[in-house]
Amino acid sequence: MRLRHIEVFNAIMLTGSVSAAARLINITQPAVSRTLQHAELQLGFPLFQRAKGRLTPTTEALTLYPHIERLFAQLDEVQRLAANLRTAGDTGELRILSVLALSYDILPRALKAFREKHPGYAITVESLHSPQIMSALLLQEADVGFAFSPAVHPSLTQETLADSRMVCIAPKGMLPRALVRNGSVALHDLVDRPVIGLDSRDPVGTSLSQACRQAGVGFQQAVVTVQTYHAALAMAHHGIGVALVDGCTARSADRAKVDVLTLEPHIPVPIRALRFAARPDSVAVREITRCMQQAIQDTI
Repeated sequence: MRLRHIEVFNAIMLTGSVSAAARLINITQPAVSRTLQHAELQLGFPLFQRAKGRLTPTTEALTLYPHIERLFAQLDEVQRLAANLRTAGDTGELRILSVLALSYDILPRALKAFREKHPGYAITVESLHSPQIMSALLLQEADVGFAFSPAVHPSLTQETLADSRMVCIAPKGMLPRALVRNGSVALHDLVDRPVIGLDSRDPVGTSLSQACRQAGVGFQQAVVTVQTYHAALAMAHHGIGVALVDGCTARSADRAKVDVLTLEPHIPVPIRALRFAARPDSVAVREITRCMQQAIQDTI
């Protein structure tokens, strides 16, 4: 018997007639009759004796019915469980790790969109360096991490959400007007300028060092070396030097104090979602990842 057959059989057993069964399960009376006939044809024996508009269950039907009752009790349990899971999907805890560069603008935008759909979640956010994010994910101390670094451990998975790029943030008046009007600057244009250095162990700093080697450029005036991109941006705001940062950090630049220029050659900065591979993604993790991707697309 198919599930539809069982549903119709149960409705007739409860009501005693085709018309009442049709009203109970909200289908037409002819549909009930056809389904019952099909069920009896498939079974090879009648389920009801028809007399004076009433249906009387056969011995076979009475033998089947206790099993049908147990089946519907189990279906009710499934429905209750599904309802509980749906309710639970709007509450819970979501632990997010992010590099600082994504915590100022992108992540708040994503969280705002997330909370519009899931207001019951308790969310914790911690800003860490990429190696710390990976260590915490491996220890299952967080649900998802957002970083520029690739996953370097086989127990981590990564999903590239978007590709940002490095840009140049120069204090007003530090670069020639022609470069500023052009809107872009090459690495060799910065050789004689004070540059805020990035830690070479940082993924963006590593990419910058590789690009400099390929271009045959060395910065002799790295006046300050920092570990975070927003620290580099702050140095530029105070006129200390040129900051080379990712596009997300550049969103926070004060255009009254600095010029924001495209950097050539193109140095990509992939933005990745990192997760523990052995742990299935929850609805919340999938949703915050989607919100992050949308926030990135809306801002860079």
